[in-house]
Amino acid sequence: MSDKIFIFDTTLRDGEQSPGASMNIHEKFRLAQQLSKLNVDVIEAGFPAASLGDFECVKNIADNVRGSQIAALARCNVKDIDTAWEALKRGEHPRIHTFLATSEIHMQHKLRMSREQVLELAVASVKHAARYTGNVEFSAEDASRSDLDFVCRVFEAVIEAGATTLNFPDTTGYALPGEYGAQIRYLMENIKNIDKAIISVHCHNDLGLAVANSLAAINNGARQVECTINGLGERAGNTAMEELVMILRTRGETAGLHTDITTEHIFPTSRLVSTITGMPVQPNKAIVGANAFLHESGIHQDGVLKERSTYEIMNPKDVGISTSNIILGKHSGRHALRDKIREMGYADLGEEEINRVFERFKAVADLKKEMFEEDLEAIIMDEVLRVPEAFQLLHLGAMSGSRSLPTAAVKMLVHGEEKETASLGVGPIDAAFRAIAELAGTDSKLLYFSVSSITGGTDAQGEVMVRIEDHGKVVVGQGADPDIITAAAKAYLTGLNRLEYLKQENKRREQKQ
Repeated sequence: MSDKIFIFDTTLRDGEQSPGASMNIHEKFRLAQQLSKLNVDVIEAGFPAASLGDFECVKNIADNVRGSQIAALARCNVKDIDTAWEALKRGEHPRIHTFLATSEIHMQHKLRMSREQVLELAVASVKHAARYTGNVEFSAEDASRSDLDFVCRVFEAVIEAGATTLNFPDTTGYALPGEYGAQIRYLMENIKNIDKAIISVHCHNDLGLAVANSLAAINNGARQVECTINGLGERAGNTAMEELVMILRTRGETAGLHTDITTEHIFPTSRLVSTITGMPVQPNKAIVGANAFLHESGIHQDGVLKERSTYEIMNPKDVGISTSNIILGKHSGRHALRDKIREMGYADLGEEEINRVFERFKAVADLKKEMFEEDLEAIIMDEVLRVPEAFQLLHLGAMSGSRSLPTAAVKMLVHGEEKETASLGVGPIDAAFRAIAELAGTDSKLLYFSVSSITGGTDAQGEVMVRIEDHGKVVVGQGADPDIITAAAKAYLTGLNRLEYLKQENKRREQKQ
């Protein structure tokens, strides 16, 4: 009988710590719904004490998302724990996740506390959290660089205080698989009451070993892995959930291990995270990269055509990647499109959202000969994640060439008022951005610009991602269209609308206070 590995997803918390990857309350809720559909065991929704916005995000997810446990992070102090519970208390399966550093370097330089003080605070904090719920997790920050006997003392004490999950993180990504596995084995052998809790691991990828370290931990007794979609997270990121899950699915029989992840939702979830955060997935990324299931070599192509398993150890359909184009075109009706959307895993879309997708679908289908699932996925992402539009594009015309000045003419609705202008630029996209910025009255800075093709062929939809900064606020914009200049304009406007949305949210919060 195989052992279950619990998947603790922290994309909404640690993943959001990637520079520029912050999400608003609607984006976090949409992603939490997708993570629940993916069937992760625990969704770490955020750090409620960090800000009012984070509190509201966690509360919204705990109140409305069902199936997965919802966790909130809290430092080892009463105020943090109380705030976490206030956000979680209406959840179906709430978990308080509290943490305190145990390494000498952290205790001496950051906490300025002795070992006994750390032990006492950890126990008191877990006891306080356990008054609210029997589902308490304690993390020993920087555990992999801590004295193991001290970690054993702390873990033993917090289990008695009410902790049911003990997290042993490699906070700095410093560990090697052999030594990390040995550390987990030492904990399993030296914590007297370990049978009352499970060991969790949270590995960072600074040396590119997060997945390998997580596997080493599992092989030595850990039964929960904290990870993120696309390996997103602080610095070089975290254990990539899709990689760990598919390793266990593909090779799990050798170790007698499994997860409950619905793997067919892996690729759509990866796309959703990339769209929301503006963090593109590198083409050669395992499992979800654009090249993960492509074969360029003639020898490989011949082998796969004769027998897929000659060069493919996984079926792309198992992670939600379609290998055939959908039978939809410009003559397809709303009913056929709705059925396809449901088949792709978006049964929860409302009628208004489906209508917006249908309008965009018909517009794109008029321009393309073939419509692929990836095209429809891009349209869904673009329309479903839309925030209230202070700025709407009505018309865009651009001119460029080797002997002409790049020019763009733009007509927009700005807070309901129709405006238009024309601008010059170093290229047609730059000209379009200048015109949009003038009409929107923004002095925001473009930090990042990325263009990629969603599908193959000269009629492929182009996908543009931008990152924009305005007075310390950084947002991501995404746009897709067969015309790359239009896609860029849509991405820029999405970003500007998100900035405007943040400004309005801040005003509302200030009024509440």
